[in-house]
Amino acid sequence: MKKILIIEDNLDVRENTADILELANYKVCTAENGKKGVQIAKLEKPDIIICDIMMPELNGYDVLENLHKNQQTASTPFIFLTAKTEKIDVRKGMNLGADDYLTKPFEENELLDAIATRLKKHQLLKKEFSKDLKGVNQFFDEVSSYQGMKELSKDRNVRLYKRKDFIFMEGYPAHKLYFVQSGAIKTYKTTESGKCLVTGISGPDQFIGQLSLIADKGIYRDTASVIEDAEIIEIPKTDFTTLLYGDKLISNKFITMISNDLIELQEKLVSMAFASVKQRLAKVLLQLHSNEPHTSPETKGIHISREDLAGLIGTANETAIRMLTDFKDEGLVIIGPHREIIIIDKKNIDEIAQFG
Repeated sequence: MKKILIIEDNLDVRENTADILELANYKVCTAENGKKGVQIAKLEKPDIIICDIMMPELNGYDVLENLHKNQQTASTPFIFLTAKTEKIDVRKGMNLGADDYLTKPFEENELLDAIATRLKKHQLLKKEFSKDLKGVNQFFDEVSSYQGMKELSKDRNVRLYKRKDFIFMEGYPAHKLYFVQSGAIKTYKTTESGKCLVTGISGPDQFIGQLSLIADKGIYRDTASVIEDAEIIEIPKTDFTTLLYGDKLISNKFITMISNDLIELQEKLVSMAFASVKQRLAKVLLQLHSNEPHTSPETKGIHISREDLAGLIGTANETAIRMLTDFKDEGLVIIGPHREIIIIDKKNIDEIAQFG
């Protein structure tokens, strides 16, 4: 049974609201002023709070700010009750982080609908979604069912890309967000001298193109090309902006979902920057190897051009080829009939990646 806290200084409104909610099978606790309401909220940890704005001791705005400072109550859904209809009062409450508001007097169905909607959304925000096609589609579908959310596109089918295909190109209008279901993608920028500066390598369960969609110019910041046959989900920019700039809490959930563990990525980049060429080759091979949906390292190779491999390592083609030959001579890898790289001693490559 969901627990609701009512903070309201008017006795009639407080009791009538409690009666409505109890008849709807909610457990109800009440407080006659803001100060007591904060105390009860921290003690009872309700599933949702309904709070008047103009009250003695502590007004509704102060109650909300106080609860947001407490980790245990910061995410509790919060609905304001107000007798004021001026837009400035409503706007102030929403800017402080309120989820909704009701103007007194309100109808019974208005109250129950507002509570049901906020509880349903709160369940979504607590829910964890798997970072695969099923999880992405489930997130989009559940979000689109909420009141006030624009209907999101249903066209999120998987598109197949072959090696060397371009997904998007630097300088072109950014119209889509991409989710990698399988394969490996290289993103890079082209310098004025024509050289390629690799900006990242993405594998399964990662998003690409998200920073370009929020850039002022609205163009892709780099080029994305396929280095291993890939399955990609294309998400329209309209869906991206709806989730990013719509409801604040859903936006936070979406940002977390598409961030691709940027802290981990930053640590990897720092590690790569200070590693030797030999270490960098080992790290890149292991990353490409982990992107392969294979059952045995002996039966599946890494299909990548030597130029792309050199770009990922950050060295000249000749150096990359020479180092790869050394790995082959040491029995760490073999080169297949189609120039694919097959790892046969992952343990020692892992040691090189860590210790050089």
